[in-house]
Amino acid sequence: MDDHNKRVIETALLCAQEPLTVADLSRLFIEDITTADIDEALVELQRAWDDKGMELVHIATGWRFQSRLSMREYLDRLTPEKPPKYSRAVMETLAIIAYRQPVTRGEIEEIRGVAVSSNVMKQLEDRGWVEVIGHKETIGRPGLYATTKQFLDDLSLTNLQSLPILEDAAPMAAAAQLGQAVMEFDPSATVETVVIDADAQEVSEIDEETTEATLEEASIEVSEEEANEVTPESEDNPDETK
Repeated sequence: MDDHNKRVIETALLCAQEPLTVADLSRLFIEDITTADIDEALVELQRAWDDKGMELVHIATGWRFQSRLSMREYLDRLTPEKPPKYSRAVMETLAIIAYRQPVTRGEIEEIRGVAVSSNVMKQLEDRGWVEVIGHKETIGRPGLYATTKQFLDDLSLTNLQSLPILEDAAPMAAAAQLGQAVMEFDPSATVETVVIDADAQEVSEIDEETTEATLEEASIEVSEEEANEVTPESEDNPDETK
């Protein structure tokens, strides 16, 4: 592809308010431009921006330019707003859903050993990271939770297979690795359901100190208190039971 057409693609990506797919980019041209030509141009653009503060990345919903993590401390001075504050319970629950989806709330509670607060699930749903994709054919038909494409976009991942590989079978280790990745937020991303095999990697008990240290490195504030969380044995609120 010639330099002019690459410049057209580059400009479109820089001006776009949301990620663009190869199909979107092909509509930029009247003449026939093959998918292979566009893919080649995108790779060349990635290399051309290697030494700049912005980078071209391929995520779940397409291609987009975003600032590099090395620029975060400077850009944060323009927007003094504090980053989202998520409790350890929220991050742990998100990790279990990401690695075990589709999963019911009862299964999450069984893995964590504590009841899951409705507030925890609401935070994840309001953020657009998880959603109910169906119901398990068992007593009560509980909802099955899975992550969305917005979750992948916010982590700058193309698919679930790009999630960090767990070094041990611990949900908090998963939460720590997700914490490292949750850096860029794209509120305009399209929410679509993404499902993987329910027999994905298992997660169980975790190391709180290691996880909190990792999340702090990722510039995500972890609450010292786990909001509205109680053990199943002491649960009195019927709305919070499994």
